[in-house]
Amino acid sequence: MDFRLTEEQEMIREMVREFSEKELKPKAAYYDETGEFPFEPLRKLAELGLMGMNIPPEYGGSNVGTVAYSLAITEIAKGCASTAVTTSVTNMVAEVIYEFGTEEAKSKYLPKICSGEYPAGAFALTEPHAGSDAASIRTTAVRDGDYYVINGQKTLITSGEHAGVAVVWAVTDKEAPKGKGISAFIVEKGTPGFIVGKNEKKMGQRASSTNDLFFEDCRVPKENLLGKEGDGFKISMVELNGGRIGIASLALGIGYAAIDYATEYAKTREQFGQPIANFQAIQWMIADSYTELDAAQLLVLRAAFLKDQKVPFAKEASMAKLFASETAKRVTMRAIQILGGYGYTKEYPVERYHRDAIVTTLYEGTSEIQRLVIARSILGKKLGTYR
Repeated sequence: MDFRLTEEQEMIREMVREFSEKELKPKAAYYDETGEFPFEPLRKLAELGLMGMNIPPEYGGSNVGTVAYSLAITEIAKGCASTAVTTSVTNMVAEVIYEFGTEEAKSKYLPKICSGEYPAGAFALTEPHAGSDAASIRTTAVRDGDYYVINGQKTLITSGEHAGVAVVWAVTDKEAPKGKGISAFIVEKGTPGFIVGKNEKKMGQRASSTNDLFFEDCRVPKENLLGKEGDGFKISMVELNGGRIGIASLALGIGYAAIDYATEYAKTREQFGQPIANFQAIQWMIADSYTELDAAQLLVLRAAFLKDQKVPFAKEASMAKLFASETAKRVTMRAIQILGGYGYTKEYPVERYHRDAIVTTLYEGTSEIQRLVIARSILGKKLGTYR
């Protein structure tokens, strides 16, 4: 078994690491404080080929694979978690359009996503009454000639107000069994009837916009249907598997950034006449943190490798997302503890890392949902209804 990265993967990791250190890390506190959307960093990331990492070059992508994508998201997250989640979701939107869109849709939308012409993409599945139970969405899409007319509301949608395009899930057959009558559509920003609501004021990842979206007789061309009518729920589950690799990678970056900072602090902070890094209590927190993060990264890279090999990876992606996100939450808390009272102040970045880490246990499926996916895969139970 060879754990070495390819030359291309190493090159991408180093490129993104350098970009993150120079362009993202110095501005992360500003973006957190102001909540300003990071347009310029995202544009530069697109220029580096990081907005279509699993999209073929003929559509503007770099097609470097999921392992390289995971490494890149981790490095971006070390610098700025808000930029990382926007990059992750935009890549996921590009992938769903590439995998299930018509040739016309792929040619029209993917180059705009990959080039950065669209600052972001949005994955509009969650609704006020349908979070973990995604099959219970109430947004509808009714066929009217060459169009579908969409009505309903989405909530907590990443990049909702800044996305050039959103993939929107809606019920097209109300009589179908739960989860069977859902379809997915591409909706362009500016389409009449597509209304962006409030940007949530969040605990962390504050520069990533999180919006309500409203659809009021929003007419979408039939060519913007992804897959076939009724395929939507299946499409969402397939894409969330890949999305979980992205969020797990992001969680790793936050965790590494926090313990890296705390470790350097422990080397210079003196108490009782010596650096606190000399004390076993601090050493154990550092040792546990790096061990858990490295173990989490192996789970993440395994899932990424399996996805690249085009073999089933749903269980492995959920394991990676569960372990990486919960690890990041623990590690960032330890980082605060190492800094003591200073860790609780905004003068130091570890409190931000902790706030940014918490949501990784929630979006792309909560930790509880990941445990259900894992258990039902192991036990051979049917997935789809979480009851």
